[in-house]
Amino acid sequence: MRTGELAPDFEAENQFGALVRFTDLLLSGPVVLFFFPKAMTPG
Repeated sequence: MRTGELAPDFEAENQFGALVRFTDLLLSGPVVLFFFPKAMTPG
């Protein structure tokens, strides 16, 4: 992704194991996403 590019809709598991949808989170306001490599992997 590049700065200003729209993120696609997706579902992910939260820290409690519940599925959350990106578009549902946006209903509450702006969302900041952090992407980082999995622990103990090169990157």
